[in-house]
Amino acid sequence: MRCVIARFPFDLTKSEVEQSMSRITPAPVTGVSVTIARSIYPVMQVGEVITRLNRRDFTTGEMRRALTRLGFTCHDARPVMPVRDARADEDALGW
Repeated sequence: MRCVIARFPFDLTKSEVEQSMSRITPAPVTGVSVTIARSIYPVMQVGEVITRLNRRDFTTGEMRRALTRLGFTCHDARPVMPVRDARADEDALGW
């Protein structure tokens, strides 16, 4: 499939992306992610590997569209869980 990422044309196939990512350890996910062969990768990590461009050169949206068109499942960023303050809990309990 032909797609444009950071104004550069790329011919990508699902099997090529899977093969490229099979040798890569997934980075911690903090934003939009994609499932590739039962592993979950940040879309920016995948973009960097398959395009060989710097992450600053393309957007999450560009990569998400390309990966979705190739047939991969993309996931929205998980909401950040608030950190509980143990002192506030102690104050509420009167300790």
